[in-house]
Amino acid sequence: MAYTLYHYPKCSTCRKAIKLLDENHISYKKIDIVENPPTKAELKKMLAHLDGQTKRLFNTSGELYREMGLKNKVADMKDGEVIELLAQHGKLIKRPFLLGKDGGVVGFKEDEWKALV
Repeated sequence: MAYTLYHYPKCSTCRKAIKLLDENHISYKKIDIVENPPTKAELKKMLAHLDGQTKRLFNTSGELYREMGLKNKVADMKDGEVIELLAQHGKLIKRPFLLGKDGGVVGFKEDEWKALV
């Protein structure tokens, strides 16, 4: 598998990403992000692709993000705390989440995805 795609089956944006990968015959392994969140190692790897911008890993429009009051906490959290939290709560992670050996993207902006794959 060239890529690992973490997605949420009910997410329309995730379905758009899957369609793009399928239409372009891109090999990927599909994983439900809520049932099996990315590992700490995968989250660290993605964070490196995002130039260390931890806030970009979060699904800031999600219900759990609001319930946990993370809007005012994320900026003060250390990278290790962010990784630990996200590895435990897949709903907190921005999706779709596509990781490959040479790069990764979170969210779905078609031009970013096409540039990666």
